[in-house]
Amino acid sequence: MTRRCVCPGSYDPVTLGHLDVIRRAASLFDEVVVAILHNPGKQGTFGVAERVRLLQESVPPELPVRVQDFGAQLLVDICRDVGAQAIVKGLRGGTDFTYELPMALMNRHLSGIETVFVPGDPALGHVSSSLVKEVSRYGGDVTDLVTPPVLRALRSL
Repeated sequence: MTRRCVCPGSYDPVTLGHLDVIRRAASLFDEVVVAILHNPGKQGTFGVAERVRLLQESVPPELPVRVQDFGAQLLVDICRDVGAQAIVKGLRGGTDFTYELPMALMNRHLSGIETVFVPGDPALGHVSSSLVKEVSRYGGDVTDLVTPPVLRALRSL
């Protein structure tokens, strides 16, 4: 049986912090489904199709990763639909843990699926999509926080 996990997120846009977690999940599982979650009623900075493209262009091709978008459904239902045995989430620190733990417990309650927490690379602990967008919007240099395709997309905003 293929050991498959889901790495969920909005990825608006994908950062090197996200890619660190995806890369490490790929070392633990046979396949990683990068689930771009979006609420059809909310507008992101980048459209869903562009987020998919940016992730596909940013994930190293040798990794066993499938990028797919999902709108308005429970994460446990996504996991069931793709045949995932676990959810993998990155943690930058205690605040992330405090936010993620209740969701992990609810997901286990609803479906029995476990969440695997991966500590983020300390060098990227300050990186978030929101901060990257804000810094880029005001002309700051985010070159070492995102991939070249994401950097081009941010500069075109």
